[in-house]
Amino acid sequence: MDELDRRILALLRADAREPAAALAKRLKISRGTVQNRIARMQERGAIQGFTVRTRPELETTRVRAVMGIAIEGERSAKVVKALRGFAEVEKIHTTNGRWDLIAELNAETLADFSRALDQIRTIEGIAATETSILLATLKV
Repeated sequence: MDELDRRILALLRADAREPAAALAKRLKISRGTVQNRIARMQERGAIQGFTVRTRPELETTRVRAVMGIAIEGERSAKVVKALRGFAEVEKIHTTNGRWDLIAELNAETLADFSRALDQIRTIEGIAATETSILLATLKV
């Protein structure tokens, strides 16, 4: 991935629906170059999909949280693999300090959230967890 790919990705992060012709004009390159670069990044897995972001106030019924996860021994890879199997786990971050991982959770309902927590806590290799529900987003 070179600098042009990174610039295309930055523009797509801001607005993934922006037409290739508009991206090309902003970057001062051809539309074909933009389309080929995007296709190549998709094939390599650098772009894994396109999504919709909504304003937080539109998702007032969803339950969002962060979970700190301590891992026993050298089981990080297995724990991460297991966490990837949960639809409620949006992102997984490695970190330093008290927690080995931070997982961002997003569930449709409180019942779904509770079920996911119960199942995540039984993953072999997880020593401890601490979860905080996100009540409000102050800056987007």
